[in-house]
Amino acid sequence: MDVGQIISKYTTPPLSYRFGVVFFVAGLIPNPLDIKFQKVSGLTSTISTTTVEEGGQNLYSHRLPKKVQYDNLVLERGMVIGSPLNIEFNVAMSLLKFAPSNVLVSLLDESGLPLAAWLFFKAYPVKWSVSDLNAGENSVMVDTMELAYTRFQSLRV
Repeated sequence: MDVGQIISKYTTPPLSYRFGVVFFVAGLIPNPLDIKFQKVSGLTSTISTTTVEEGGQNLYSHRLPKKVQYDNLVLERGMVIGSPLNIEFNVAMSLLKFAPSNVLVSLLDESGLPLAAWLFFKAYPVKWSVSDLNAGENSVMVDTMELAYTRFQSLRV
């Protein structure tokens, strides 16, 4: 590999279609069956602020950081029969019993090595939907799973 290729490797933005998702059962043991997803969204965090007025100052206000807020993690995949993750979602939605787990979302390079990752702590299901049944279309049945979590940590390799 010449110098130009090395520089290009580190200066070209990575493509977003190579990624992996790993659920850690009980927060520690990777679930090897539920790893294939077609779309991941909700990788968002926002710092909310509070405004403080300064006496006698009419030109500006101070905006102070208050707390970090997170969007729900949304995962989409073709419907899988006999999935441990589907069983966990079904228990949560029908019995209101939760088993929070950590979830690792990794962005991969062309050789399958991680470039970046996001670790979601204590994730649990809050919404589950399937695509519409439509006799007029010939499309894959899609499960959409939405998870809330306590926080996430961005990891750069």
